[in-house]
Amino acid sequence: MLVVALALAGGAAAFVLLLERTLVGTAQQAATTRAADVATQLRTEGVGAVSARPAGAREGQIVQVVDALGRVVSTSSPRAAQQPLTSVRVADGRVRPIRASSVPLLDDDEPYLLVVAGSAAAGAPYQVVVATPLAAEQRSAQSALSLLLLGIPVLLLLVGVATWLLVGRALAPVERIRAQVARIGGARVAERIPVPASDDEIARLAATMNDMLGRLEEAQRTQRRFVADASHELRSPLTTLGATLEVAAADATDLSWRELSPLMAAEVDRMERLVQDLLLLAKVDEHIMRLDLEDVDLDDLVGDGERRLRSRPGLRVLAQVAPVRVVGDRQRLARVVTNLTDNAAQHAEGTVRLSVRAEGAGALLVVEDDGPGVDPADRERVFERFVRLDASRERSSGGSGLGLSIVHEVVHAHGGSVQLLPAGPGLAADGAGCRVEVHLPAVPPR
Repeated sequence: MLVVALALAGGAAAFVLLLERTLVGTAQQAATTRAADVATQLRTEGVGAVSARPAGAREGQIVQVVDALGRVVSTSSPRAAQQPLTSVRVADGRVRPIRASSVPLLDDDEPYLLVVAGSAAAGAPYQVVVATPLAAEQRSAQSALSLLLLGIPVLLLLVGVATWLLVGRALAPVERIRAQVARIGGARVAERIPVPASDDEIARLAATMNDMLGRLEEAQRTQRRFVADASHELRSPLTTLGATLEVAAADATDLSWRELSPLMAAEVDRMERLVQDLLLLAKVDEHIMRLDLEDVDLDDLVGDGERRLRSRPGLRVLAQVAPVRVVGDRQRLARVVTNLTDNAAQHAEGTVRLSVRAEGAGALLVVEDDGPGVDPADRERVFERFVRLDASRERSSGGSGLGLSIVHEVVHAHGGSVQLLPAGPGLAADGAGCRVEVHLPAVPPR
């Protein structure tokens, strides 16, 4: 409203000044025309033609003809018959306007506009003076200013009321959306905001808020599932350790302690790996996982994985390893190779095939097994956390369900991609087996 008031005040001031200037300009034009006409009459017809009272003067206008000695030879008003209205002299054919706050000879405090035109008759110079009062013009400007001063507050009031009504009506849907969002708490993220049928910015805002609520609901669901699965995974080794300690404590001969120590060490190792996996995924969720970048020979990491697989009895390992170097985090990429090779060995019927080669400026890592494979409907779901496709859900066969999730996150952090496909020819029956392809760029994005 302050901006509108200032704009109206500035516009009113400019209008009054322009109006007054226009009115004065009109009066000056009329006085100039009248002075030029009398000067022309004096020049062509002589002083005798204008010795009588000059005719044609507008109301309130005074015309005076003065000779070279300063005597008034003709005037349209008795008030201007004794002395010249001004002492200003101009040459023949020239016209000069004069703005005077008052003319003492006329005994009037009102402002006047004087126009002096030079003329010559019979070789003698004369001055034609036309005096026009400006009181009417000033009164018109003052009247306009008074009307504006009265009208601006009324206009401001109308603008304020209209703005309040229109803006309030326009923002009413926004307020309803705000109130609805304010009522939605952590336990009510499943609620949605009604989307208006107006197909405007308000409708798009409501749709965006619903999309945000959907993402929050999915994040909350994922977090709860993550916490529940993590608790479930940690409960088993803790229960095993607790039961083992009770058995060992009840045996006074320490024989049980020596027999159960390997089991306890295995459970502690398993719990340690699980906690490390959970911490890694937590860093991924918080976008704080830092990569220690260096030149990494990917073929060396695959060679280490090949040697680990060959140490397993009853497992045939095929390898096609070409020298490939990328820039990445050696420890994280080694974890990718370890998780993929362990997963392949766990599900293989008897054969695992590894290959790594250059692909453009990057690298392609392939791990295949001749196991039952993964259904097409589950090939994206297996990268979710704590997902096991084993119907038994036994840890001896299904692991913790975090291995492929970590692979996906680490590869994604390096700017690469990972996908599951059926095994290639010569390894398993048609449609069987599993092929994991990891595409890595030569240098990860910043």
